[in-house]
Amino acid sequence: MHALPSLPEPDDDVQMKRPRRPWSLKFCDALRGFKFGIRGQSSFFVHFFCTALVIAVAVVLQCEPVQWALLLLCIGFVLTAELFNSALETLHRGLDAETRERTWQALDIAAGAVLMASITAAVVGLCVMGWRLAERLG
Repeated sequence: MHALPSLPEPDDDVQMKRPRRPWSLKFCDALRGFKFGIRGQSSFFVHFFCTALVIAVAVVLQCEPVQWALLLLCIGFVLTAELFNSALETLHRGLDAETRERTWQALDIAAGAVLMASITAAVVGLCVMGWRLAERLG
């Protein structure tokens, strides 16, 4: 049986510790990341359009609080998946050509995750909206 090689211990002089940062700066970093994630991503415009459409229909159909919670949960799920996909795309663009050739499948998997989240959200949305529409039509 082969033993795994141990990693060398980092030298205290070489290892740079990041100073503690206040939550306000962490929050600003997160907002900047959100901005980077949505800027230049055409997929986000589609998701935002669908979000506005879902919210408008939910208002018209006078959805109940639990239905609103389901719809907002699905919206958040899709936008979060899209942010992770954007993060992977950004990382992928920064790789050298040889590494990009070996890792392109990760981009397809991330896109598949966004598709899965979108399909799930659409099914939940159709169930909620269909239920409300059936109730309103009698």
